[in-house]
Amino acid sequence: MKVITIVGARPQFVKAAVVSRAFQALGVEEKIIHTGQHFDANMSEVFFEEMKIPKPKYNLDVHSLSHGALTGRMLEKIEELILVEKPNVVLVYGDTDSTLAGALAAKKLHVPLAHVEAGLRSYNMEMPEEVNRILTDRISSILFTPTTQAEENLKKEGYNNFDIISECVGDVMLDAAMFYASQIEDAEVEEEYYLCTLHRAENTNDLLRLKELVDGLNEIHKKTKVILPLHPRTAAVLEKNSLDLKVECIGPQSYLGMISLLKNCKGVITDSGGLQKEAFFFHKPCITMRDQTEWVELIENNYNVLVGANKEKLIEAVENIKKMNQDFSKELYGDGEAGMKIAKSLIKRYSS
Repeated sequence: MKVITIVGARPQFVKAAVVSRAFQALGVEEKIIHTGQHFDANMSEVFFEEMKIPKPKYNLDVHSLSHGALTGRMLEKIEELILVEKPNVVLVYGDTDSTLAGALAAKKLHVPLAHVEAGLRSYNMEMPEEVNRILTDRISSILFTPTTQAEENLKKEGYNNFDIISECVGDVMLDAAMFYASQIEDAEVEEEYYLCTLHRAENTNDLLRLKELVDGLNEIHKKTKVILPLHPRTAAVLEKNSLDLKVECIGPQSYLGMISLLKNCKGVITDSGGLQKEAFFFHKPCITMRDQTEWVELIENNYNVLVGANKEKLIEAVENIKKMNQDFSKELYGDGEAGMKIAKSLIKRYSS
């Protein structure tokens, strides 16, 4: 069986590492197409090196464009490569523009499409990620969902009436966390800190939201250190608008670098989707600077709290962090074998 895997952004590299390892163990031929959506070396190339992912056969070098132009350019190039490689199945991850471009290219060419991390919904159609994940789900041949909630979302939308297979396999990010955490030694922490990320378009493109969050983070940092690996886009917006972020900003981190910071932090403050789950994997309470989240089971079980872009709610959540659920024994995201389940399912259905 030959698989074409489409990746383009940091979280997808991590997810692909898990399934690629399973493909290698089972003798599956995989060709990776890197769209170039994340093009900074610290945010892209280092992932392939440290996570021992097979280097992409193709790098499309498409980035720094509007959503429409980015998706269109990727779609055009991916279509050409599918015609050359003639895969049995195309595999996409998550909810980026790279995901949608790969999905559309496969569907138009009548190549079976598999979507990992399917069925997630934030119910905010203003988020480009929400549009991408809904459209990708609808045109896929097989959906691999990470949670029972994701399965329920698909049932509510009538997917049992569509000619689409759905399998709840668990979350590949749990596989990755378990595998790579064992390779990192626990560090001695001299000073308590919160690990923070701030890069979501809904926050960085709205100056009022961004200023509110900057003020809140600065206030928190006065009492407990906040370490923030700064996304290049966020850095540019802060500089352009003369916003003084007083937390400890560091450069973009590799996956293993983030895992090390995560293992040793007091808690997580984020607007990232993936980091909310990783906080749970490493038994850390999480505060999410968004109005909605696709990981509703974390909210329902009090492992995570939504504060939007409200400075007072953010500060209050940090003060109340000890009141959050500290029992992380619940199995919300599977058993850490999602990658192998995905690989075996694709072999069963699409090997020639």
